[in-house]
Amino acid sequence: NVDVQELDSNYDALCLCLGATKPRDLPVPGRDLKGVHFAMEFLTQNQKKLLMTKDGTIESQWERDHHITAAGKDVIVIGGGDTGTDCIGTSMRHRCKSVTNFELMPQPPMERAPDNPWPQWPRVFGVDYGHAEVQAVFGKDPRVYSVMTKEFVGDDDGNLTGLVTQDVEITSKGPRAIEGSEREWPADLVVLSMGFLSPEDYVASELGLDLDQRNNIHASYGDYRTSVEGVFAGGDCRRGQSLVVWAIHEGRGVAESCDTYLRQKREVE
Repeated sequence: NVDVQELDSNYDALCLCLGATKPRDLPVPGRDLKGVHFAMEFLTQNQKKLLMTKDGTIESQWERDHHITAAGKDVIVIGGGDTGTDCIGTSMRHRCKSVTNFELMPQPPMERAPDNPWPQWPRVFGVDYGHAEVQAVFGKDPRVYSVMTKEFVGDDDGNLTGLVTQDVEITSKGPRAIEGSEREWPADLVVLSMGFLSPEDYVASELGLDLDQRNNIHASYGDYRTSVEGVFAGGDCRRGQSLVVWAIHEGRGVAESCDTYLRQKREVE
């Protein structure tokens, strides 16, 4: 690890491509039970296990200490999107006992609504690869709509055994819980996939960078310059959590802008 201030003092420019890795949490009773994990914990450790495979074997000590497995478990993924789909698909590859996907919002319509015309992104019902795999194996779509998690339930040893949900309806003031709609679901593994809030804040704090209203690093699209001379930012840490194609696009833009800055700096000197 290199100290941020050391980087700033030893180099003529810094390009920050940090991602947006601070996940949105679910602070309800039982959150600290063993078996409740963020999506990126689950996905990155699964990838590390695949990369550590040698001749079909895994380092057993690493697997005991780090690996999160869905094998033989009742899995609940809270949250949708691409990350939620990846959690569903990974659970299927682990040969889970069951997998259910909770979404707070109601099921989207099959066709565009009048207030969702082209060229807006179509807010319609779709089936991604993870949903299709569950349908093929278990005979039904894993998604349950219009539910919120009230609490996680565990045993005397602190292990997750299930969770309690409540149905909701979406109002102009946000989700409203429906009284008497509580349900308990069995779960050995819960994966939280509710999006990401912002990049980790230690770099921006150390460098004294301005942030936008969503706590992303403030930098203009196109030149990617931050509020500090010689510091550039692009990708998720600037625009918020998004797709890899945007990271590639902005990464190229940051490199070009930084190169222009260094050339101009050299001419002045």
